Amino acid sequence: MIMRRPLLAAPLAAIVPSAARAQTAAWPDKPVRLVVPTLGGAGTADTVARLLAQELDKRMPQRVVVENRAGANGNVGAAYAARSQADGYTFLWGWAGTLATNPALYRELPFDPVRDFDPVVLVGNVPNILVVNRALGPRTLAEFTAYARANPGKINFGSTGNGSSMHLAGELYRQMTGTDMQHVPYSGPAPAVTDLLSNRIQAMFNLVTGAMPQVRAGEVIPLALLDETRSPQLPDVPTTAELGMPGLTFGTWFMVMAPKGTPGSIIDRLNTLVNEVIADPEGKQRLQGAGLALWGGTRQRAAEFLAVEIRRHAEIARASGARID
Repeated sequence: MIMRRPLLAAPLAAIVPSAARAQTAAWPDKPVRLVVPTLGGAGTADTVARLLAQELDKRMPQRVVVENRAGANGNVGAAYAARSQADGYTFLWGWAGTLATNPALYRELPFDPVRDFDPVVLVGNVPNILVVNRALGPRTLAEFTAYARANPGKINFGSTGNGSSMHLAGELYRQMTGTDMQHVPYSGPAPAVTDLLSNRIQAMFNLVTGAMPQVRAGEVIPLALLDETRSPQLPDVPTTAELGMPGLTFGTWFMVMAPKGTPGSIIDRLNTLVNEVIADPEGKQRLQGAGLALWGGTRQRAAEFLAVEIRRHAEIARASGARID
């Protein structure tokens, strides 16, 4: 399940020895790279990374430079960051797909999210939302589940490909409800949304950021946000937790990762800086404006969260049979 917002990190003075504090005081004396394993300008991941980098620039003596390294569903950039020098000047902007889904889908990965990285901070989450074509009939999650059970194989739900967030969210719903729906993978969200509006497919477990335009225009029916708390962007849409399905939570969460061996004092310092951004009204507003539900918290909680999510994604992928060889 998606964990509740973690507690903020402890003050540095309480957790960093004096020698390490001296090392941290000298950091950074040159630009810091944030490796983003997707194309520049390609969706929420890149947008939020750049917003966070801009906010960190205000708090650091050196710039945070976003470095895009796309390829293989994020594996190329993640592997590059894993092999980078662990000196506190290279970090990975990782997310659910790269860090939790890919280990479940690929037989061989060029990196290991646990062995090769230390979590810095869990930044936030963009939840999935179940939306349906207006002509389908159901107006609530309960009605949709009843319809799906009464009409096995007749509902087609679209996604951005096998193993994507939209696919696994739909698979989790199928597993929890025992319903039979047909998965239709697309090359991207735009053609899937087009087919949803024309009733070629009947449902999508879209990201809330992607579904907002159609929901606000009344073009689709939003049934439930797959999260524990409502979205500020769509406050009238109930959550699955409210509707009696607290285990049906899924989203694309984002986490800053450090190459294994990066000094702990530097990791603690960056954790504190990111938490400051999340707590700052202006920084909070900018990140939330990109569709992010902000979490923050300690590096230890980020590590615990990652371990749980790796297991959960593996279970969903295994039950669905999704693989990428």
